[in-house]
Amino acid sequence: MLETTYLTNHFLIAMPALADPHFHQTVTYICMHSEEGAMGIIINRPMDIDLGEILEHMEIEIEDPRASRMAVFEGGPVQRERGFVLHRPVGRWDAMVTAGLRNDLGITVSRDILEAIAQGRGPKDVFIALGYAGWEAGQLEHELANNSWLSTPADNDILFRVPPEKRWQAAASQLGVDLNLLSSDAGHC
Repeated sequence: MLETTYLTNHFLIAMPALADPHFHQTVTYICMHSEEGAMGIIINRPMDIDLGEILEHMEIEIEDPRASRMAVFEGGPVQRERGFVLHRPVGRWDAMVTAGLRNDLGITVSRDILEAIAQGRGPKDVFIALGYAGWEAGQLEHELANNSWLSTPADNDILFRVPPEKRWQAAASQLGVDLNLLSSDAGHC
């Protein structure tokens, strides 16, 4: 029987030849991976909106001006209207996912964390995304076997500190890989 290694708390790094426009040159934080499938959030695709626009739409008063300038990311092609907040410390929020995640990282999908961020009392590190990436049972394993992705343990500095445009290369660098040196044309001179 083939042993499966699950990739919860890992980054998926798109190989340069991955042409799917949803995932080309992306880094995806895998929130959940099991025999039933996988769910992840792309961490290097900032959107043309900021948190202030979302808070205004939700009628949440902004007391901390830093909140209005926070970036919002395209988390993936599934349920683009659904928001996710990756954060640390974990804290206590109404709708938080911690099962399977590292002890220092939480994912919250409830209004209370956005209200806290708007008031300047949210978690120290925050990443906000709309939508997510999803894979059916066995789909991600198939894509990994076809060399569509590299994987490496997730790193909080890449998630929260590295500028978005540098995250793809930074995640690959954890593996000692320079993505600029990889070719999509195998076997050619």
